[in-house]
Amino acid sequence: MAWARRPALRSCRSYLLLCLVAFLSACSALGPGGAEKPVFSQVGVASWYGRHHQGRSTASGERFDVHALTAAHRTLPFDTVVRVTRLDTGRTVTVRINDRGPYGRGRVIDLSAAAARALDVAEDGEAEVRIEEFRSDQPDGAKPAVASR
Repeated sequence: MAWARRPALRSCRSYLLLCLVAFLSACSALGPGGAEKPVFSQVGVASWYGRHHQGRSTASGERFDVHALTAAHRTLPFDTVVRVTRLDTGRTVTVRINDRGPYGRGRVIDLSAAAARALDVAEDGEAEVRIEEFRSDQPDGAKPAVASR
């Protein structure tokens, strides 16, 4: 009789192993504590641009709006949504990439005036930030950016 239970036991083990693999692969996008891992991350200096660019065309072709939460990045695709966190205060703002830049040495992102105010960067002019792209922040159907550095 013991031999009759072995195929069922093997089948059960195979099923459990398959479930474990499926669970672990589903969790691969999550970090410690179940937090989502970014698909892109970069640390550097953020600056901002404002009134003198109001209404001008951005590299994406849309008009620049100082009141919109947008930003310029050298390599991220247009319409990519990123979270920008000021490292010294922990304040975070979510912006959409709609322009190219910054062209200032050592800077990684140019924020609109509204985004700069949200991070309290407007007064200082620049701040050290972390830029993160998360799959869950992207508009429906958008693929995560594969940026080259």
